[in-house]
Amino acid sequence: MGFFAFLILGLIAGAIAKAILPGRQGGGWVITLILGVVGALLGGLIGSALFGTGLQEFFSLTTWLLAIGGAIIVLLVYGMITKRSHR
Repeated sequence: MGFFAFLILGLIAGAIAKAILPGRQGGGWVITLILGVVGALLGGLIGSALFGTGLQEFFSLTTWLLAIGGAIIVLLVYGMITKRSHR
């Protein structure tokens, strides 16, 4: 997968993860892009470690599920960090 395709995957996966998670997450589209890309990387690492598959093709369902799952994990961690810093 190319660099720009990976950025688009991260942006869309981050937006979907924000839509799935309850509550209000802070950050604009730049934070969504960064967290989505980090989440896609995390999802790819988890997928290759646990299931033997990673982020391979842009239009693969496995790629999207791993990227969205990783983005959800990253958004949850980001939410815990930012809530703690606001207190």
